[in-house]
Amino acid sequence: MITQFMTDQNVFGSEFTGVSWNAWKALLSGFYGETCTDIEMFFALTQRPPAAPYSELWLVIGRRGGKSNAAALIAVYEAFLKDHRDKLAPGEMATVMVVAADRRQARTIFRYIKGLIHASPMLSKMVANEKDTSIELTNRCVIEIGTANNRALRGYTISCAILDEIAFWNADGMSPDAEIVRGIRPALATLGGPLIALSSPYARRGVLWNTYKKHFAGDGKVLVAQASSQTMNPTLSQEYIDDAYKEDSAGAAAEFGAEFRKDIEGFISIERVESCVVSGIAERFPIQGRQYYGFVDPSGGSKDAFTLAIAHKENGKVIIDCIREVRPPFSPESVVYEFAETLKRYGVNRISGDRYAGEWPREQFRKCGISYDLSSQPKSSLYLNLLPVLNSRQVMLLDHEKLLNQLVSLERRTSRVGRDIIDHPPNGHDDLANAVAGAVSLLTTVVQHQAGRFALRI
Repeated sequence: MITQFMTDQNVFGSEFTGVSWNAWKALLSGFYGETCTDIEMFFALTQRPPAAPYSELWLVIGRRGGKSNAAALIAVYEAFLKDHRDKLAPGEMATVMVVAADRRQARTIFRYIKGLIHASPMLSKMVANEKDTSIELTNRCVIEIGTANNRALRGYTISCAILDEIAFWNADGMSPDAEIVRGIRPALATLGGPLIALSSPYARRGVLWNTYKKHFAGDGKVLVAQASSQTMNPTLSQEYIDDAYKEDSAGAAAEFGAEFRKDIEGFISIERVESCVVSGIAERFPIQGRQYYGFVDPSGGSKDAFTLAIAHKENGKVIIDCIREVRPPFSPESVVYEFAETLKRYGVNRISGDRYAGEWPREQFRKCGISYDLSSQPKSSLYLNLLPVLNSRQVMLLDHEKLLNQLVSLERRTSRVGRDIIDHPPNGHDDLANAVAGAVSLLTTVVQHQAGRFALRI
């Protein structure tokens, strides 16, 4: 029983015995089909009475609510107390797979897992081999951590899948949450293990939102719980939460109130973007006598990519001819030289770009014979200018997966003063999308009428 596992002095001592863990005990005892420790609390969290067995548990929990500790606890419980040896083929291992948004978060959870194991002499005896990202046990079970990469998670026999902060799985403009969940469910079928997803909420989209909308307060084997940070962790300072609400009420309502954000929505649909793509065209070679324009999104070489887009006008449309991306780490000077050579092939000796790093990019491009004009528009304005061009199909994009993913992942947020902010989601990138939007802006003039509609002049 998981509640006995949590409170047994020979296992974790007093780690989970405090009253701050009462809500977690009620939720987990009900999920695992034990005698629920607090039926009223269980109902408050799930809007349904305990009715195990369940196959999945989706937890929409505010920040600092104990999600990482709970993920570690479940991983240890599933690995040490469940015995799957009678269902395993020779040489096969049962894997408790913990998937996090990125390496940093994965390492954090793994430290919690190792801390729980090493704190218990009884559990430590079962460790057969310990590596940087996995712990192999004597019962032919292994706890392994990974990041949100669908291809890397295939081929496992999974006894339990724990998906941490799934609302924020986004890398290079791609949102792999639905694909990973779709791939993990068959891997759980052999051993009949549970799927556990824990996350603070974000925008009203993605697999967490879809599961919440479909199953919260419903019935069946998918259990969804929603709770504020303080509900799950009563020791959290009220003053700290109050300050967060004063600074950003919408953000705090999501982070600490566990409410999905209503002020964030998708900027452009995938159908609209794909309608502007010429399939199979990844680059258009320069044609003599044609006038090309370039836009760059510089980077210092340690975090963001350095990107370039080259475009021209033809038959009333903006044609994207060439895009370049150099991902960190890199030497910024070397990238400037490389991009300058590409620009010269298209006959471009004057470009525009954002105001990153002040004079530095202008000086470096000038050394290579390229003049650099600072863009007069911030990134959000470039994207707002791009939207009517996409909607009217007055642009021809290249068939480039990362560019398309970055465009589709863009979010429209409403600031506290009512201004639209267009940007990439948390953990995402928009460097290629920004360069393309800048190139389109160079070739178009967008006039906003007082009625709020856009008229395009090319």
